[in-house]
Order: sequence, then structure tokens, then C-alpha cells
Amino acid sequence: MRAVAFVGFKKSGKTTTVEAVARVLKERGHRVAVAKSMHSEFDREGSDTWRFSRVADSVLVRANDTDALFFKAKDINALFSMVNADFLLLEGFKSIQHVPKVICARDGEEVTELNDGLAIAVSGVIAGSGVNEINGLPVIDATKEPEKLADLVEKHAFMLPNIDCGLCGFKCAEMARMIVRGEKTLQDCVVLSSKPKVTVKVDGQVLPMKDWVQELVEKTIKGMLSAMKGYRGGKRIEIVIRDE
Repeated sequence: MRAVAFVGFKKSGKTTTVEAVARVLKERGHRVAVAKSMHSEFDREGSDTWRFSRVADSVLVRANDTDALFFKAKDINALFSMVNADFLLLEGFKSIQHVPKVICARDGEEVTELNDGLAIAVSGVIAGSGVNEINGLPVIDATKEPEKLADLVEKHAFMLPNIDCGLCGFKCAEMARMIVRGEKTLQDCVVLSSKPKVTVKVDGQVLPMKDWVQELVEKTIKGMLSAMKGYRGGKRIEIVIRDE
């Protein structure tokens, strides 16, 4: 799964930009998921779902207009592991450091403030001013040229494991910036480029694991299976756990 974060301050045009890009990617046959970061409480205190969530691990809601799943992800990796798509478009998430970003801004000062070395383009309100480039970044108006911005997303979107394993010699944030600058590629990420000995998938999404975690899972499973009657070692062991 590849990802891009659309970051910006309030009223900078993030939602309009994400919507335009998502529509083009969808028309091109891609599976698209959108994640939105909010600074307010999503589930109102005292509501039915709020009460249920205090006594349950997850809450499913079926409504006339949509369906929803309420749950508490322990971290951003756990949250994104719930998604199975070709492209994940993030609205907000300014502090995220392992995906490239499109800066949505109202003026040049906001672009400078938000550019942490992960930006691949500028869009939003400022794109309507006629400016073509800011600080070396292309300025693309998603309301007029959504295909052009979608092209850029298709070309540059990526998502590193965000586990800071150190196997490549860098933290994921450092590697992400080097990929954006063209100094590294995803093949330089050891976790993504190497064929893992142990692979764990959650609803089809691969869960990144460091080498020592893979070894721990391998030895634990083989140790348990070796005590079972009829077990014999093999090159490939498959275990499927269904929650339903």
C-alpha cells in the first residue's frame, strides 16, 4: 500500500484536494482509502456508542446512511494495518514522518513552515493565485488539474514500515526524506525489499516485523507444533486465525 499525507492548516483546502485526487485515482481503477486526523472528540461523551466503547474493544454501528467501526488503535501502525487499499490518502497527520506529503497552504509562509523535507508538491488555496512553484516544489491546483496531482501521487507515493529497525542504517523518517530527494528508493528499505522468513498478514495486510520478532514467532510456533502428534517439519507452515 502506498500513501501520501495532505497537510495544512485550517481552511487551506485539504479536503477539496484529497477529494479531487481520490476521485481521479478511483477512476483509474485503484482502490483508495482516506484517513482523516481530527483535533476534536469524534464520539460524543454520553452517547450510546461512547458508553459501549467504554466496555467493549470495538463497536460496530449500522445506520441508514453509512456503517462505522469504533475502536482504539494503540498506534498509527495499528490504525493503518486496518486498511487494505492501493493508495491511502491522509488528510492532516502533520507530524507523520514515514510518507511523502502534499502541502495545502494559503500562502508561501505556510509552505515554508510545513515543509519538513517530505513535501512533493503544493496545492490548496495558494494554487489559485497563479504561482507555479514555491521553494522548488510544483504548485498544482487540484480543482483545475486533479489529473496532474494524481499523476504525482501515483509516481511518488510510498509508505515505510515506521518501525525504526535500523537495518538500513537510518530511521524511517531519515530514509523517507532521502527517498523524496531521490537519494534512496524503497529497495533501500531492508524490511520492504528483503523476503522475510516469517510473514504475518492481518486481513491481507502484511504486518512489518523486525528480524528478532520473526525469529521469536518462528521458534514459538515450531516449538508448540513439535509437541503435537503427527507434526513433521516442513519448508512452509501456514496458520490462519479467524475472529468471526
